[in-house]
Amino acid sequence: MKKYLLVVLAATAAFAAEGFHVLNTVKIGGGGGWDYLTMDSAAHRLYVSHGTLVEVIDVDAGKVVGQIADTRGVHGIAIAPKLNKGFSSNGGANNVTVFDLKTLQKTGEVATGTNPDAICYDSKTQRVFTFNGRSNDSTAIDAKTNMVVGTFPVGPKPEFCAADNNGKLYANIENTSEIVEIDAAKPEVTRRASLAPCEEPSGLAIDTKGKKLFAVCRNKMMAVVDAKDLKVIATPAIGAGPDAAAFDPGLGLAFSSNGQDGTITVVKEVNGKYDAVDTITTERTARTMALDEKAHRIYMSAAEFGPAPEPKEGQKKGRGAVVPDSFHIVVVGK
Repeated sequence: MKKYLLVVLAATAAFAAEGFHVLNTVKIGGGGGWDYLTMDSAAHRLYVSHGTLVEVIDVDAGKVVGQIADTRGVHGIAIAPKLNKGFSSNGGANNVTVFDLKTLQKTGEVATGTNPDAICYDSKTQRVFTFNGRSNDSTAIDAKTNMVVGTFPVGPKPEFCAADNNGKLYANIENTSEIVEIDAAKPEVTRRASLAPCEEPSGLAIDTKGKKLFAVCRNKMMAVVDAKDLKVIATPAIGAGPDAAAFDPGLGLAFSSNGQDGTITVVKEVNGKYDAVDTITTERTARTMALDEKAHRIYMSAAEFGPAPEPKEGQKKGRGAVVPDSFHIVVVGK
């Protein structure tokens, strides 16, 4: 009986709430849409895509400390701290803006494929990769020289990417529900695999030590993938409308931001099995996120929306317009 009780108590502790909740918000204001965020934990800076510019936030002070302008239709931001360089993927301009991490001044511009969306930096090769949503390819850029190394096909509608910082990158391919592995040095796709039963994957995160990938899927599941053979090994349930994924190596937790539900699903490996162990209530517009691995905090872009207009006959009810000056960051932690 005592042994059984210990097992039950251990299982209960493993599936207990992880203690995350909304801590506060950081007001940014202004108009325009948004997409990805990138966290520089060492510098305590958060880079936030916002329409035609990148907002730079001091997370300790909880305020905007600068902007990178002229980034039309910006989607994502990648940073190369040792090179003191940042890179933004500008979907509306089909290029990348290169900027100085200290001064935030633009130092270069690089042409890419059509509609560069996700962007990742591989520290081993010191190369930046954009994943171009309309030309269905990836542009590799030498981060030291700002020169294009090559552009290569990846598949229809590439979504988010993740780098293992050992010469390999991974990317979700939304239209075919696949994941691809890229050799950053070549550069080219070296392997591709189905993510079934995952459908239309978007966000992607990586556990570099455990060699696992976490892809969040439109059909409300997270595909946990063994990076060694690109096999799906688990599909824990998540919320509706997932857009981003994150992994905290210090806590061993994977996260899915679910914009339709206004939640974050927390996934954990318990006794060799991946399960959803907690749900964090956020905001319905909070769909993308960045993780601060040192502080174990999550940052999400969001805004307030006004009343939805009455739909025309036969149509579904849509979403209202963004309330002016309501853009902000949701801070989640313990």
